[in-house]
Amino acid sequence: MQKKTQQKQKRLLMASRALLVIIGGFITGYGLEAVLIPNAVSDGGVTGLSIVGSQLTGFPLGILIGILNIPFVFLGYKQIGKSFAVYSVIGIISLAVSTSLMHHVPTIIEGDTLLITVVGGIIIGFGMGLALRNGGALDGIDMLAVLLSRKLPFGTSDLILFLNMFVFIFVSTVFGLQGAILSAIAYFIASKVIHIVEEGLSGSKTFNIITTEPELMVETIRDRLGRSATYTFAVGGYSNEQFKEITCVVSRMEERKMKEIIHELDPTAFVAIYDVSEVKGGNFKKRDIH
Repeated sequence: MQKKTQQKQKRLLMASRALLVIIGGFITGYGLEAVLIPNAVSDGGVTGLSIVGSQLTGFPLGILIGILNIPFVFLGYKQIGKSFAVYSVIGIISLAVSTSLMHHVPTIIEGDTLLITVVGGIIIGFGMGLALRNGGALDGIDMLAVLLSRKLPFGTSDLILFLNMFVFIFVSTVFGLQGAILSAIAYFIASKVIHIVEEGLSGSKTFNIITTEPELMVETIRDRLGRSATYTFAVGGYSNEQFKEITCVVSRMEERKMKEIIHELDPTAFVAIYDVSEVKGGNFKKRDIH
């Protein structure tokens, strides 16, 4: 009975993720058809190439998006996994269908180039980020960058930027230099929105603290922030001195207060701070403080 319940929950989770990927595809399609394309602004990646190809040949944009992404979906299947490839296929199909259905939707912004790039970038970034957050992708160029990064001495982000330089040069042949520059700006805004959607605005911070007053530090953090902390016993590589290293996870809103506590109790404490995109389990939930 418990196994059946778990399987049902798993199917429900997969269905909800697929639905969110589809919604992400339709949001992205709306951003393209209602904001960017009517104003001679493109997107980056395979979608940008598809837009230019559609403008040059008159071929339907949705069909080009589907065809040009096929080899990249295969790469995703080989390099990342089956589930990622399946959700990516769902996302790419939803994007292709949405651009066909929304081809004649009214343009919501015209003339103001700055507003076009900002609003268009936000809309397509939100759609792509929603798809990525739920295990799929709407564009194949990221998959190619991941593969090349394993063969070349460059990072994935560097390769994505490099590949998109050629995309925007190609875009300039149809939309002109101004259109290519606006497309690059919209793509940059979209990439930032994707990052926010994937990680959320309420990310957390991990503090690793080495101090001469570990017990007092932990007690003060508990009393003032309502957060617990853990000790890791460590030995100095030079002095061979044993000490307790404190590890504590706090929300971004509490970061400033945490720094104030550390500086107040031990201004010479060694502190390393890390970004945390997601926290689950344990007793991370904050206790009430008064």
